[in-house]
Amino acid sequence: MQTIPQQVLSRRFAGERNISTAIYFLLEQGNFSAFHKIKSDECWHFYAGGPMNVYVIHINGHLETIKLGSDIGHAQTFQHVVPSGCWFASEPASSSTFSFVGCTVAPGFDFDDFELAKAADLIKVYPQHKDLINRLCRQ
Repeated sequence: MQTIPQQVLSRRFAGERNISTAIYFLLEQGNFSAFHKIKSDECWHFYAGGPMNVYVIHINGHLETIKLGSDIGHAQTFQHVVPSGCWFASEPASSSTFSFVGCTVAPGFDFDDFELAKAADLIKVYPQHKDLINRLCRQ
């Protein structure tokens, strides 16, 4: 894999990074990806199954709900970019048995750039989203 040297990256990165990384995963109804944030932009892609909700808490506290899916007539989108530094979580929509999605990150994902939210800490900053944060955090 090709990498980007640390000296040409933003100061928020502590070392070199892969140019880009990509994953795909399946979430079944009742499962979720807990609130977390990373230091890169992350592009979400919808592949199959039912729609998935991606919840993004922007730095200014605005909550955005993205509906990944294939039904553009019902405000679903095939892809969406979550900006770096935003807290985000996801789960299949209530009508979905499962959602099969992918994520592309550039500069590439590195666990040094990942922070899993603690519900109590996140609620202190964004108390207006307390119910959602409590539901979609693991700690």
